Amino acid sequence: MSQDILDRQQHHLAQLLEAIQRCAWFLHQSEVRVAWPLEAAWLEAHKKDIDLFETLAAINERFAKLQDSLASAMRHSALLAGEPSDNFLKVLAFFEKQGVIDSTDDWQRCRAIRNMAAHEYATNYSEIAEHFNLLHELSHILFHTARRLLALIIDWLQISPSSQDFSEEFERIFD
Repeated sequence: MSQDILDRQQHHLAQLLEAIQRCAWFLHQSEVRVAWPLEAAWLEAHKKDIDLFETLAAINERFAKLQDSLASAMRHSALLAGEPSDNFLKVLAFFEKQGVIDSTDDWQRCRAIRNMAAHEYATNYSEIAEHFNLLHELSHILFHTARRLLALIIDWLQISPSSQDFSEEFERIFD
């Protein structure tokens, strides 16, 4: 019975790893559709460009989904490894020590910009440009965190993504 529970928990983590690869790849694909950095005047001039603003909305959503998926996988892998996982700051501190995240401050910055997008509806194009330029800059932190987390879990727990459907595309992010 207990092996079944462990198998289910390991399978869940494998699915989270695949979700991370998928989220990262889709975020990256959305980002390459935009000419960075965004300028306020350019955004204002294109304020009725449906494709542009759908792409920006996708970047917002995919950034948030990637960070949420990373957090879930970190918490879950810590639990499977017997590390303290009752407090997410402890989980972050553990993964900072392991070199998965560069700093808890970087993680918190990503979280703050992600939360701002969820709660603000700016019409000031300077603010919109600043927000998306910052998301673009911070997405690289999430991409590298994802890569290091996957490598650590594969090495540490011998758990790989549940399928290889996005593995090649995920690795192309770093080319």
